[in-house]
Amino acid sequence: MGPLMTLVLLVSIIVCAYLAWNIGANDVANAMGTSVGSRALTLKQAVVVAAVFEFTGAFFAGDAVTDTVRKGILSVDFETATETFANDLMYAFIASMMAAAVWLTIATRYGLPVSTTHSIIGGIVGVGLVMEVQHDTSLIDWEVIKKVAVSWFVSPLMGGLFAFFTFWLIRATILNAPDPEARSRWVAPILAIPTFFVLGMALQFKALNGFFARAQNNGWIENKYDWTPIKENGVWDPMSESAWFPINSLILAGIISIIAAVVLAYVLRNYDFKGEAEGFHGVERIFVWLQVIAAAYVAFAHGANDRSNAIGPMAAVYQILSSGGEITAEADIPTWLVLLGSFGIAIGVMTWGWRVMETIGNKITDITPTRGFAATFGAATTVLIFSMPFLAVPVSTTHTLVGGVVGVGLAGGAKAVDFRVFGKIVASWLVSLPAAGFGSIVIYVASDSDPIKMLIVIPIALATVIYVIWTTRDGEVFVDEALADVSSSDIGVPTYFELFHTHAEAVEKTVIHMLEAVNVAAEGNDPSKEIEETVLAELRADNIKSALRKKIGLGQWSLILRSEDFLGMISKQDRIADYAQNVAEQLSFRPLYDNAEARKMLKEMAEAVAKTSALYEDSVAELLDLSLSGYTKAGRERLRDLIDAVNLAEHEADLVESRAAAFVFSHGEDAPLAAVHMYRVLQRLDDVANACETAANELLPIVYN
Repeated sequence: MGPLMTLVLLVSIIVCAYLAWNIGANDVANAMGTSVGSRALTLKQAVVVAAVFEFTGAFFAGDAVTDTVRKGILSVDFETATETFANDLMYAFIASMMAAAVWLTIATRYGLPVSTTHSIIGGIVGVGLVMEVQHDTSLIDWEVIKKVAVSWFVSPLMGGLFAFFTFWLIRATILNAPDPEARSRWVAPILAIPTFFVLGMALQFKALNGFFARAQNNGWIENKYDWTPIKENGVWDPMSESAWFPINSLILAGIISIIAAVVLAYVLRNYDFKGEAEGFHGVERIFVWLQVIAAAYVAFAHGANDRSNAIGPMAAVYQILSSGGEITAEADIPTWLVLLGSFGIAIGVMTWGWRVMETIGNKITDITPTRGFAATFGAATTVLIFSMPFLAVPVSTTHTLVGGVVGVGLAGGAKAVDFRVFGKIVASWLVSLPAAGFGSIVIYVASDSDPIKMLIVIPIALATVIYVIWTTRDGEVFVDEALADVSSSDIGVPTYFELFHTHAEAVEKTVIHMLEAVNVAAEGNDPSKEIEETVLAELRADNIKSALRKKIGLGQWSLILRSEDFLGMISKQDRIADYAQNVAEQLSFRPLYDNAEARKMLKEMAEAVAKTSALYEDSVAELLDLSLSGYTKAGRERLRDLIDAVNLAEHEADLVESRAAAFVFSHGEDAPLAAVHMYRVLQRLDDVANACETAANELLPIVYN
């Protein structure tokens, strides 16, 4: 190998590393996006878990050899391939790797989860079209392309259906039960059996293919098809030597599922859900474990399978260069190339992976651990089914998981899914093949199978990508900042209903300080301190309100409600605090009417108002639980009952106010100004109760829609 070709090898290695980095940055969302969105893992934890399992799968479970032409896109007669053809194919692979990597960089820059497999296929199709003209032959297998096109629709649809019915089953059997915590103690272990059975089968069939192949070559096992499906002419009989589902795999998956169910049952038997105050949080905590396990499997399987997307074309390039122009159907993968692909994917996860995680986890729909588990399990099941040799449809894990996220979102109603974001994602899927294909054509034609031209074209392409990223850096959230922001919280980024509840708590705190101010003033003492605390509490509520409005204005959430409806809920809720502050300020104007009975009634009125406010806060807390439960019927009924309780409490406050007002006006002739002042305080207190009722009734559409 001469100096010039050595430089070509070096440039191709850089392109391969760049592609591996992009695969890690974009496809990591397949594994960890839902875990981050549900707060099962913080962003920092998800990045670490994904990097570890991606690298482990890529390095230890990947194939020892790879197809020279990935996914059978090009039909090459390797027996008659000339040195000129092999040389052109080498430059074609370098161009396709570079084009796919550039497209992935663009997609990741905008947080769009696209299929890395389809990007590679697009790049190979692009250069294949040019080579067909160059060598006057037919190379592209359009049947494979048709299957890829079918998978654009089949994989998200099936992933969505599996995820929808998985979450529907969880909601019907656990979340909608009168006592979800008690129900989960015995239902969750039952649900773990099919879950771990599917994961056990998928682990063997998808993630350990390379391991079983090496085990057979090393004599550790007699035949890898005792554990994985035979590639063709299989039968359904698991005892047969050519079984689609070998008996060994079924037994091992069954053992894994039973052990998992027993362990989970033992853990839940002594698990403390911390009482009814936990709401659905205790149930969700169970599914945190299941979701993280499923996500770790997806990361491991992704590393094992998609490593070849990164280094498969590079293995062919290395084979051609090292052999002096020869090419075969399969190429050995040297250890240094395995490390390059494995580390490249892991580094991509750790540096840019958070971008696509945010889209998967936060922008399509609200994700809770139960929903995240359902989406991940649905995706794993779909990929397993369609990867079986008797179907052999090349579905994308990315497409399937996005479909799963949409599926669990639709379980809460169509309004729960932000179809604008989903539409952008689907558009990026459709563009992947032509974008990567066009890019590979441009790079291949510009290089003209000439090493000097290639050494000029690739650096220019890399420099262009770096320049574009640099010029669009304004408003950038860098990875270290993102990790620092999220790692400061145990639960990660709060959902909008969690912040709405936080605002409700701040509003109730304002009312409590108002109550203290009324009691101090009614007892004839100076309420200045309590008035100041009321004002400060109202200011804190205002700050939370402003943050909520800003996030909605920036479009940082996918809302189950229309933005204007949710903004209306915030305004109605904030009005409670405004009126409470007004009550406290009224107390500072002059002393109250000096009548013991009147002051007693004022305190009763303040207590009735505080009770109404507390019930309203309970309603918002129930709304938060309802969002976690997937908007179950039982949860809606509890929210409706609390709204009714707020209305009843407001009516009771009205009765207290009318009695107090009648007493003040019938006994206040001797101090008319003081009596009128106390009446104004009573009115302002009534405003607080009325605001609680109005804010509670704003929640009714969620109960009935």
